[in-house]
Amino acid sequence: MNTENMTYNAVYADGSFGKVTLGGLLNRGGASGRIFSVCDRPDLVAKIFHNTDKSTTNRKKLQAMLLNKPNFAPVETDGVQYTQIAWPEAILEDEKGFCVGYMMPLINMSEAVSLDHLMQKAIRKKLGLSDKYAYRIFAAYNVASMVTALHKCGHYIVDLKPSNVSVYKSNMLVAMVDCDGFSIKGDRARYPAEFVTEEYIYPEGMHLSCEEMGEEQDKFALAVIIFRLLNNGIHPFSGTPRKNDAEMLTIQNRIENYHYAYGLWPDKYQAPHPYSLHEYFDKATLEMFERAFTKGADRPTAYEWQEHLWKLMHNLRQCKNNPNHVYFTSKGCGLCMSEAKFQQEICNIQKQKQTPETIRGIEIADLSDEKIKKDKAEKRAFDHKMQNISYGILTAYMLFFGFLYQIILPFKEFFKDIGIGIQAFISTLIMFGINRFIHKYGSVFPLLQNREITNMLQVYALICIIVSLVSINDIPKNILDLTL
Repeated sequence: MNTENMTYNAVYADGSFGKVTLGGLLNRGGASGRIFSVCDRPDLVAKIFHNTDKSTTNRKKLQAMLLNKPNFAPVETDGVQYTQIAWPEAILEDEKGFCVGYMMPLINMSEAVSLDHLMQKAIRKKLGLSDKYAYRIFAAYNVASMVTALHKCGHYIVDLKPSNVSVYKSNMLVAMVDCDGFSIKGDRARYPAEFVTEEYIYPEGMHLSCEEMGEEQDKFALAVIIFRLLNNGIHPFSGTPRKNDAEMLTIQNRIENYHYAYGLWPDKYQAPHPYSLHEYFDKATLEMFERAFTKGADRPTAYEWQEHLWKLMHNLRQCKNNPNHVYFTSKGCGLCMSEAKFQQEICNIQKQKQTPETIRGIEIADLSDEKIKKDKAEKRAFDHKMQNISYGILTAYMLFFGFLYQIILPFKEFFKDIGIGIQAFISTLIMFGINRFIHKYGSVFPLLQNREITNMLQVYALICIIVSLVSINDIPKNILDLTL
């Protein structure tokens, strides 16, 4: 059915009536209805339900909302008015009297972003959002103020999570839509919420339906949102498991078991996230989170958070190193610490990448088939080359000692003059040098790796030296000559 240009009856809180004509479709909306502009009323939009099966229930809930409106007036900044909550202004009826939807103030969502987008530095940078930490604290304050206003009327959001809360990009004021999904207090009955989301469900509510949830659910979810805004998006129940073989619990499982890792006492299951700023929070802030997330404690109300965040905002200390940073206590700037720690981690990772991975001292890159084949070919070529050099050295060695007498013969008189003792000492040094050469270069030259050959070469050299010295010194050839 084409709803554009349809005319409906508008029933206002004071009981007055009026005619409303719909304009173009602005948003297909969620599960409950579509959003249309309103002709001649640019400040309003209409939400038309997908069906009228729940017409009576919807009407009663909307009537309760019209009669019990939270005191959260639009804010004007620099001449621009910012509507912070899309609360119903009038019930819309068709010609048969069925409740088909409602009118509400227009919130220009193109000027707002989901609270999720404030959590991560990379997303803020991508969307061109300010990186000022004070803005996130102010956003947390505004969310707490909105929840406080709703709770004063007895209403509860229930499905309170960052993706369901938006803030204006220019000033961090809250922008909330889909209020008909809240748990609404009426004069004679409560009209429950229909949805709730894991990772924001309070531990005691794990076995409750969202229809049964109320203020405790909002108090818990609000504390989670504030913790994430103050702690660079880190969830208060996320962390690093202390045991490598520990069961990997979901965030909601950790909530159910009160595994809060940032409290006054260490959690047995997990340690804090390595980049958490919680150690730099104000003591009063830590105590409020302790109350919000530990078993048996009295959770802070939205109003308590509002008051506390107001005090924080007016006692911030400006960081001298970065104009976007502020901090809470004399401990210093937690943001600077976190960024320095992150940069150090990046450097360590880069160093690890530059360091070759090895197995038993061998680089993994060198274990590829191509590399192994190449190395084998190079080794064969090297061994062949050294084999040829070995033959050349062996030939020179044999010739040198074979002609040793002829080589030293011109120095016969010199050797006689120095005496046999010095000759024997020189001979010993020569044999010692040969032995050292074989031990040092035996692994390089293939022929020298054969022990029998090396022994033969040393014996051959020794015999040649003895024969040469005997000849040079005219030593008698037999023992009988010594007696003459």
